[in-house]
Amino acid sequence: MFLTSPDLLHPSIAHGFFTRKGGVSEGIYGSLNCGWGSSDAKTNVRENRKRVAETLGTIEAHLCSLYQVHGSKVITVTDAWSQENKPQADAMVTTLPGLALGILTADCAPVLFADKTKNIIGAAHAGWKGAVAGVLGETVAAMQALGAQVKNITATIGPCIAQPSYEVSGAFYDMFLQASPTHGVYFIPAVRPGHFLFDLRAYVKDRLKDAGLAAINILENDTYLEEDAFFSFRRTTHRAEPDYGRHITAIMIKK
Repeated sequence: MFLTSPDLLHPSIAHGFFTRKGGVSEGIYGSLNCGWGSSDAKTNVRENRKRVAETLGTIEAHLCSLYQVHGSKVITVTDAWSQENKPQADAMVTTLPGLALGILTADCAPVLFADKTKNIIGAAHAGWKGAVAGVLGETVAAMQALGAQVKNITATIGPCIAQPSYEVSGAFYDMFLQASPTHGVYFIPAVRPGHFLFDLRAYVKDRLKDAGLAAINILENDTYLEEDAFFSFRRTTHRAEPDYGRHITAIMIKK
């Protein structure tokens, strides 16, 4: 039902990179779809989120997730919010026990953070747009504002689309190189002429390094290829399916 990172294991912290397994949704949403933004039955989504929350040791109402917009805004969580009032942002940090920070993905990279010496945690949604916009550095900065020290922050990049599955256009490639000539390292030529394969995972890792982090762990799963375990927006797009599920990655300070 979920994967863990050795770098985040600690008696005071619960976390999980949840797969699509272990829920009640059916069809293209089968089975642990936690995305309110999908067209899945809301009763199914709520039950799935309830199962995730209980696994972490809290209640569904305290599983906080965002209206993700592929930006760099970070929310410092001081209380839970309702689904109807969720803020628009792509990362969260907190020091409060019992509030789980949940990131929804279906190819983008979920990143969990923890300063285990201070019990300060963070979670970020890092697609290429958010990573370029600086969401990872902003998450680290928000944790520092709560008292975390960069040298003590560990981060884990969760399951996301891997380079062999991530074909992009020449225009995408050119855009990255215009931003910095060094960005060519994240691309290799695709079979299709004029196209490239983009290494999102490596790009995210290097942005974490730029933020000063040294302890960075990576879960190597490819959400596009591992259909039994993960949802994938790109796979859904290639199949012309009407919608797709979202899995959740979450972290919480235990009460």
